[in-house]
Formats: sequence, structure tokens, C-alpha cells
Amino acid sequence: MSEPIRTDLSVQRERAFLVKVILPGMSFDVRHPLRELAALADAAGAEVLDGLIQKRTAPSAKTYLGKGKVQELKERADACQANLIIFDNELSPAQIRELEAATQRKVLDRSELILDIFAAHAQTHEARLQVELAQLEYTAPRLRGMWTHLERIAGAGGGTGAGVVGGIGTRGPGERQIEIDRRIVSDRVAMLRQQIEQIDRRKVQTIASRSEQFTVSLVGYTNAGKSSLMNALTDADQPVEDQLFKTLDTRTARWPLGGGQYALLSDTVGFVRDLPHRLVASFRATLEEAIHARLLLHVIDASAPDVLWQAESVQTVLDELGCGQSPTICLLNKIDLAGNESVVAVLENRLPRCLSVSAKTGAGLDRLVEMVLEEMRCQAAHVTVRTTVGNGRLIAEIDRMAEVAARRYTDSHVEMDLHIDRTQLDQLLGRYAELECLTPLPDPAVERPLPRPAPTPFLES
Repeated sequence: MSEPIRTDLSVQRERAFLVKVILPGMSFDVRHPLRELAALADAAGAEVLDGLIQKRTAPSAKTYLGKGKVQELKERADACQANLIIFDNELSPAQIRELEAATQRKVLDRSELILDIFAAHAQTHEARLQVELAQLEYTAPRLRGMWTHLERIAGAGGGTGAGVVGGIGTRGPGERQIEIDRRIVSDRVAMLRQQIEQIDRRKVQTIASRSEQFTVSLVGYTNAGKSSLMNALTDADQPVEDQLFKTLDTRTARWPLGGGQYALLSDTVGFVRDLPHRLVASFRATLEEAIHARLLLHVIDASAPDVLWQAESVQTVLDELGCGQSPTICLLNKIDLAGNESVVAVLENRLPRCLSVSAKTGAGLDRLVEMVLEEMRCQAAHVTVRTTVGNGRLIAEIDRMAEVAARRYTDSHVEMDLHIDRTQLDQLLGRYAELECLTPLPDPAVERPLPRPAPTPFLES
């Protein structure tokens, strides 16, 4: 058999055999443990042929699977003529090398598979940079396992295994080439990080410029229907396709709420269980929209058989990003496909602050607008402020940012009763020392009509 081409991580048009090792404490779909991995493989373009599952108390240090299961894996892969093995676990370079030698097939782990999907779907310069950085950071510690021809140089004196030293003069070229490769990767990573840091700064500035407006971010499991929902609520015209990770680039559009009010609605990259940390770090700028949003709309596919498990996976990622406690409305999307109304009713009771909607039929979208307006009012404050009459710039800014219920002029000052967003009020008080707030600021949690999502997992007995 020829050496597996470790520099080519693409899985398009390959025949895949799936493997999952279930360890204690691992979160997974009990009924269909390989369902998500199969969907990921399909999104990458592979044809899924068969799968294997093993429960272990701890992974094997050498091959992750047990010795007997490795032999079974090879036999079953031979039987279905698979040329690619995909693990739903993260493997070490040594484990991948041992598995490839034992099965005579290329082996990918979960992180490699997701990176390949992201690389295929990245359309903008920003997304391509982010994906390349994640790929290089993943590849760097695996260079020795990828460049197997260098090991032959190192072992030319008789051995061919990694680390085998041959005769005099045979070790140096291989070692030098590996160091050259590592330096090239290191230099490229440093350059990409510098470019992405510049993008991050611009992104943060862009988000900061929207601080005077009410920002809403769509978050959810990949393929939950976020882009379809955004198209139904705005004129964003987001591309929609029944495929995982179709949206990688954040799109923001104006969402009219009626009565002259509006919000800025953003669509973000979808989540999956155990999203590689390298991708989360690389796509930090893309996820800033969700991190700094005033309201999150957690879109959940009500027709998915593992809907609660998906919801819990998204909540875990939100917690990792630091926005798990942000004001959130759970949207049970695709209720037109859910079929069983009793299941939807159970989901509405299990999930906090939940609303059933359909991006396709428009069901529930009017109620969603009402709930967003309620949230806007809850994040606003009724206060009385005072400033000098001659401060025209400040008064004009207050008129632009707030609803002025009444004005009272006393000597050289003007008092105004305002209905204003709390964030905007804090900005005004911070920028203008001459602005006085005569009303104690209320606790927004007291006025909130509905509770924030519970931080506990959704999957409870």
C-alpha cells in the first residue's frame, strides 16, 4: 500500500467508515451515536458506508481503540471497500500513524473533518484566514507524522520507523527538513495571527459603533435554520442550503419591529458538539456578534430527533464564549416538520423562555417581534436627567437616543423625563460629566417579564 497522503485533508468523494469511542462522562446521542459524525462526513463530501462503536473506560494510548477492535475495524473496512476512516474523537499524531499502519487506510479525526468542512465553505478573505490558521495550528505538532518520506531519510541505515538512526550522514537531512517545515509553519501562523488581529480590531470597532442600537444575534446548532429565519425576518437574502456549516461569515441586517423601531439582527456560524477550540479561537471575531449582542435568539431544530441534546451542546459553547447568561429566547424552528404536536409541547415546557416558530410558514414570527420589543423595554430605564440649557449638543443627542416624555425648565437648567436604553444612558453619563441622573437606576432583572435561561444542562432526568 502507498503511504497515506497526510498533507491532503480533503475527504471529498471518498468512501468513509465511521468510528466512535465512548468514554465515561462523554455527551452523545444515545439513540444514534454516529448521526452527527455521519452528517459531518456528508457535508464534507464523503460517502458513509458503515460504522463502529466501542465503549471504553479510557482510550488506548497506542491506537485509541482496543487491539481486537482495530482488527475488526480493518476487516469491516475491507469488506465495504472504504478508503477513509473517520474517528469521532480527537487523536494524537502517534495514534493516527498507528491506526493508518494497522488498517492500511487514511485516518482522520473529528477536528480534521470539521476543519475540512470549514475550508470548503469559507468564502471571504476573513474566513479563509481564520480557517487556515486553525488548520496550521492543528497540523504543526503532526508534521513528523505527515512527512513520512523524511523518516525514510532518517532511517536509511537499516530501519524505517520514526526515530531510527541510520548510518553516518543519513540523519541530518531529515531532521533539518522537519525543522524547516516547522519554521515555515510557525512563520505562517505568526503572519496569520497578525492579520486576524487587525481584522479583530476592525470587527470590535464595527460592533462598538452599533452600541447605540439594539443588537440581536441568531445562534444555534448548525443547520437549525438560522439563515432561513433571518431571511424571513429581514431582507438579508442569506444563502440557504440543507447542509452543515453553510454559513461561516456573519451577516447583519436591519430588522424592522414596527412603530418606527428596529433592531440589528446578525446570523452567526453554527455550533456542534465539541467544536474544536482552534476554530473557536480563530473565529473569535466572527463570534463577537453573539458575545456582545443585547439579545440572543437560540434557534433549535424542533424536527431533529436529538433536539434537546443539540440545545445542550449549543449552551455549552455559549458558556465557553462567556455569553451563556445573556438574555436569550429559545426558538423552536421547523415546527411545520416536527409532526408530533405533543413533542413540541414537551419541548416548550423543558426549554426556558421558549417560542415555537417556522421560518418557512411564518408561524410565531409576530409573537417573536412582541417578545423582542418586550426585551427592549426591559433593557430600558425610565429616568429623570438634568443638564444646562446651553448644552445644545448633549440635548440634541438625548433627543436622538431617547424618548423624551416631558421637559421642565428651571433657571439655567432643563430636566427631562426619559425612556432610554440602559446602555445608551450609561454611555451618556460617561461622556458628559455635566449630565445628572436624578432617578435611582432600577435593576433590569426586576422588570424582566420572563426569566433568563437556566445555566443548568437541558438534559435532565
